[in-house]
Amino acid sequence: MTKALLIIDVQNAILSGKGTPERQPHIDAALDETVIRLRALQEKARIAGVPVVLVQHDGPPEHRLAVGTPGWAIRDEIAPAENDVVVHKKSCDSFFDTDLAERLKERSVTHLIIGGCMSQFCVDTTVRRAVTLGYDVTLVADGHMTADSGSLPFPAIVAHHNETLDGFDAGRAKVSVRPAAEIAV
Repeated sequence: MTKALLIIDVQNAILSGKGTPERQPHIDAALDETVIRLRALQEKARIAGVPVVLVQHDGPPEHRLAVGTPGWAIRDEIAPAENDVVVHKKSCDSFFDTDLAERLKERSVTHLIIGGCMSQFCVDTTVRRAVTLGYDVTLVADGHMTADSGSLPFPAIVAHHNETLDGFDAGRAKVSVRPAAEIAV
């Protein structure tokens, strides 16, 4: 089993303006904590020689993730290193119309450790798609984040996806949800 760490859409403006003025500071602080955990996994992966793949959403003009804008850039804390792979996408599915599958195949990857943003969109979609493509997945329970949505605060959304995706399978491939501290790369 060859693992890879896949970090999705941890870009400067990924959650900017997604919360009310009262809630935005809580969202920003939780994202900062999530990024710290992802950075620790990224460092462990690099030391172990495990491929690190960063997915970057390419938003259209006027979008908070518009290509080439400061908001589009991957956060400095997890900026790609020389041997890291960066995959660009335009939809919630990190595999759709990208070269992600090819890049993973080149590295003989069979197991993905996934974290990033946003839990109910790009993280959920990519986790489910990865499993249907035959990859085993470890979802980092405290390594994915989102903003509040309607009446649901972000912690409820993250918890829901952790509960829903744990054990999700397709054929022999399966999702396991684990906190960052318990994940061996």
